[in-house]
Amino acid sequence: QATLNAKMNSTASEKHRDHWLARAREVSRRVNLAWWLELLTAPLLVGALIGSTAVLVVRRHYPEVPPWFLPTAITAGVLLLGLAAWWRAARRFEQPAQSLVRIEAAMRLRNSLSAAHAGVAPWPPPAVRADAGLRWNWPRLVVPPLGALALLAAGLLIPVSTGAIAPPTPAEQPQAWQQLESQLDHLASEEVVDERYLEDLRKKLDELKKQKEEDWFSHSSLEATDSLKQGHRSEVRRMQRELGDAEKAIGSLDKNAGGMTPEQRERALNQFEQALQGLQNGAMKPNPQLLEQLKQLDPGNLGQLDPQQLQQLMENLQKHGQALKQPGESGGDWEDELLGGDGGEGQCEGGEGDGEGRDGPGRGGIQRGPGHDPNVLGQEKDAVDTGDLTGLQAKDLSRSLPGDLLQLQDGEHDTAKDASQATQGGATEATGTGGDRVWREALDPDEQRALKRFFE
Repeated sequence: QATLNAKMNSTASEKHRDHWLARAREVSRRVNLAWWLELLTAPLLVGALIGSTAVLVVRRHYPEVPPWFLPTAITAGVLLLGLAAWWRAARRFEQPAQSLVRIEAAMRLRNSLSAAHAGVAPWPPPAVRADAGLRWNWPRLVVPPLGALALLAAGLLIPVSTGAIAPPTPAEQPQAWQQLESQLDHLASEEVVDERYLEDLRKKLDELKKQKEEDWFSHSSLEATDSLKQGHRSEVRRMQRELGDAEKAIGSLDKNAGGMTPEQRERALNQFEQALQGLQNGAMKPNPQLLEQLKQLDPGNLGQLDPQQLQQLMENLQKHGQALKQPGESGGDWEDELLGGDGGEGQCEGGEGDGEGRDGPGRGGIQRGPGHDPNVLGQEKDAVDTGDLTGLQAKDLSRSLPGDLLQLQDGEHDTAKDASQATQGGATEATGTGGDRVWREALDPDEQRALKRFFE
């Protein structure tokens, strides 16, 4: 019976020991967790602030970063901070034996647990609730992690504009280059000019574009551009003029073949030959097909040509002349526009006869007058009859305002004939006579002092 009682007591003692040791391990885990959170709070907040700033910088300046990279980096950073805090807190961790002391102190067990653990006393019976006297400070425990989470979420979710460096915009080319290039494109699309002229002009324009951007607006570059533009404009005008001369000569020879004098006929033929030579020898040549038609044309035998072919040739000449009008160009200088026509060149349906059939200002000549348009500035409008100016008299003086004219009256000035008795305006200071008159001239203080010292 004694052996059975000893075994029963031993079994009960082991159950009591296991119970109190389990409670001690729970308490030690709570204490160690509190130490770890205490050492993690400050680094976590600082790391969250730095991390959120770094996330915003990465999102702004490196938008090509994969979306999964930032959350992964944040998680890795938090883990590193936790391990560092755990390593620092491990030196303060509490062992189960120390927790037994904490429990017996809180429950006032009078060192019974310490003595039982040392083997000098039996383990006390298990308590319904083992109290170690510990309470969680929830605001201090929850607020720092939530603040860190809010900072990191802000860094990930706040919309930011990407600060990627935009590709440098090309420098603005001189406007004259753009105008000249658009004119060349227009001539190429209309197919009215020989391609060799357009290619040569494009090469010169490309040479200007190959300069350094800082030299595009230099004096030499702008001067070369202006020379190129003026030369092209001159060629366009020349070709327009020669096409017009050829058209006029052919039209005059066709319409007035029977009624022209030998001199008029010879003059028309010379005009056509000169226009044809200009079209052949100029830098800008017309379409090769048109130039070949003009070469094969015999203006002296227009009657032998098919009227339909002649009409087609005239239409081609008109079409080429119209196509030479460049987009963005006014057709000439402002003086030419003021005088009417292209460069002061008039159009006369009847050729160079007596000027009949004119539809614009002519070229002028010995027998034709100056050739300018007498109505350059338009018709003069009739002058507006404004009538006589009559003053209005205000009869009701009660409503007059300061400055209103009330009355005009003739009068004479009352002038003093003796200069010594004349008075001046303002302070009405007398002019004086003799030496006093000289001294009272309008002198500044420095001049007065100098005169005073001189006469003393």
